[in-house]
Amino acid sequence: MQQVRKVAVIGAGVMGAGIAAQVANAGFPVLLLDIVRDPADRNAVAAGAVAKMLKTEPAPFMSPAAAKLVEVGNTEDDLARLAECDWIIEAIIERLDLKQDLYRKIDAVRRPGTAVSSNTSTIPIADLVAGLPEAFARDFLITHFFNPPRYMRLLEVVSGAASDPDTVARISHFADAVLGKTIVACKDSPGFIANRLGVYWLQLGVLEAMDAGLTIEAADAVMGKPFGIPRTGVFGLIDLVGIDLMPHINASLTKLLPAGDDFHKAQRDLPLIANMIASGHTGRKGKGGFYRLNREGGRKVKESIDLATGTYRPEEAAKLPELADGGRDLRALLGGASPVSQYAWRVIGRTIAYAASLVPEATDEIAAIDEAMRLGYNWAYGPFELADRIGVDWLAEKLSADGVAVPELLKLAAGRSFYRIENGQREALGLDGEYHAITRPEGVLLLEDIKRTATPLLRNPSAALWEIGDGVTCLEFTSKSNALDTDILALIEESIALVRERFSALVIYNEGSNFSVGANLVKAMQSAQAGAWGEIETLIASGQAAYQALKYAPFPVVGAPAGMALGGGCEILLHCDATQAYAESYIGLVECGVGLLPGWGGCAAMLTRWQTLGKLPRGPVPATLKVFELISTAAVSKSAADAKAKLFLRPADGITMNRDRLLADAKARALALAPGYEPPAPVAVTLPGPAGYVLMDMAAEGMHARGIATDHDLTVARALATVLSGGDADPTVPVTEARLLELERENFLRLIQTEPTLARIAHTLATGKPLRN
Repeated sequence: MQQVRKVAVIGAGVMGAGIAAQVANAGFPVLLLDIVRDPADRNAVAAGAVAKMLKTEPAPFMSPAAAKLVEVGNTEDDLARLAECDWIIEAIIERLDLKQDLYRKIDAVRRPGTAVSSNTSTIPIADLVAGLPEAFARDFLITHFFNPPRYMRLLEVVSGAASDPDTVARISHFADAVLGKTIVACKDSPGFIANRLGVYWLQLGVLEAMDAGLTIEAADAVMGKPFGIPRTGVFGLIDLVGIDLMPHINASLTKLLPAGDDFHKAQRDLPLIANMIASGHTGRKGKGGFYRLNREGGRKVKESIDLATGTYRPEEAAKLPELADGGRDLRALLGGASPVSQYAWRVIGRTIAYAASLVPEATDEIAAIDEAMRLGYNWAYGPFELADRIGVDWLAEKLSADGVAVPELLKLAAGRSFYRIENGQREALGLDGEYHAITRPEGVLLLEDIKRTATPLLRNPSAALWEIGDGVTCLEFTSKSNALDTDILALIEESIALVRERFSALVIYNEGSNFSVGANLVKAMQSAQAGAWGEIETLIASGQAAYQALKYAPFPVVGAPAGMALGGGCEILLHCDATQAYAESYIGLVECGVGLLPGWGGCAAMLTRWQTLGKLPRGPVPATLKVFELISTAAVSKSAADAKAKLFLRPADGITMNRDRLLADAKARALALAPGYEPPAPVAVTLPGPAGYVLMDMAAEGMHARGIATDHDLTVARALATVLSGGDADPTVPVTEARLLELERENFLRLIQTEPTLARIAHTLATGKPLRN
């Protein structure tokens, strides 16, 4: 089987350039081509796209180094270079004639067997390959990425009647294991799955809100959290995607879908939308959209549009009695008589019914539709999972009562559910009326699956220890936001004792949105308000003891973060023997942002790393100043690759591109370290002493003088400088880890007793944002 070693992307627009960036993020060279617009600078289009991405936020590139893997060229001079590539991705404008003309040119220069795919979002594969050579059709497929390609995990893969199964499998595996995508196989039907269903839902959400006379705030409130849909709801999501894109997608699907398809019932001309587009109110990328920030008169006023008049008014939070219980009783919400309940029912009920009608046209698997909506639209539950939560029979009866045809699939599920757990295995209802096991791709290991049949080795309210096979255990945080508290610290100590006796390695991992947002500040604040400083001192001492026990345990410990690993969450990784991080890991010591210092060994660990691994001039000063910069500014990595540059991860630590493969990779890393494992020797670092303190204080004073740092920032920076300089340490005598921990503890306790720090903590807990005081 021909392996993918180099990729070409043709079309350097937002999607094409983003796809090229993700290939580069994975460490593979990519050739990015576009047309010649300027004869004097023939590669300007592709080069401009790369340059723009280096300035874009959120960043398409995971690191500046990744951008260097993108070679730019043009379709007039460089098509012959496609022979160097093993996968060629077309991402040009959605015009069939232009695509087919390009395919003929590609076919003339590509090596036999080279995979070619289109990123089309709507055009059927049968149309794309019509009239092209059989050999080309055999190597052709659709790979529909979602925007932005770095962050959206969904990849819809469509194979045609002539597509070679081995080629489809090869590209799917590369996209999964290397690019980090979850593959949803789709049939060759218009719009595939996610966009066909998602656009229907969005359009229905707009029309029904207009017809019901609801405010957009009310519509988004009911169409969000109760159904596991992001808080953007309908109107906020359209603002994010771009209001001007919706008519184009709707028109394309309307043209391709048969006359009897229910999609057409959610379509009608909307003068409001046309007027918004004409006036530049196209969403967040324009002057605003359904929501906007009015900056007139030097003020910042959040406004929302009145769907009836098209005028803006101050945004008002929706206070809906229907959501008094948070919308947890879905039947009560959907079955009510109020306009809000009727809106919820008419949108969600019909969306689920439309999803059921797509089986078997778009796919034979209900799990594929649910996966597509979870990953393509960030729903917590797919439509069939929602149907199970509501009740299949209740849904069918209410649809029928409303005169809506009940899809055959809903009838097939009568008296049952779409999903069930049988002998610990999750199963989905098939078209044959039988349940079939949902299987994971090879190399995927999920704690969610293990927990269905296993009981924890240890458990308390905030953490659990699981056996994951081959003598390896997994420590899982289960507290809110995986915040670290005394229960977690206690279970770390208990886990070490148990693993020492019975197992060979420990992985620290969980499947929450974030690895850990840090220490539980709520409990710390409660103790501070009560003046229970001893409790806080015990918390710091317990954390230091637990992390030291992990670091010097007689077995390997591997951290496996995904999402945010902040504060104490970062510190636990700094004390692991190795880290296997999900590519989208955002790691940092952020304590200074709330007026504190790292208190569980973060300062000591970072000093050691920058002195031993940092490529800096020799001597204690450069490393100390670098650590001061990272911690005082509460720097957080923008990716796992960036975390390596900041040494929150070691150069030898691993990065996993696919979130679902993280636990398996971390387990493999632990097993590789286990034979002959010896814990690290205690460390001591040479610190600059009082002279180093003066340098750090001068840097902080400079920030203060420029108005970048507040008075309390200066106080915090000086406390940090005390720790990093070693206090009054003799610069000729190495400072022990124990002494550094003592300095951390002393300065943490001093800062948390100051009023500005307590105000910062309170503000952060209330708003989720730091306070500058």
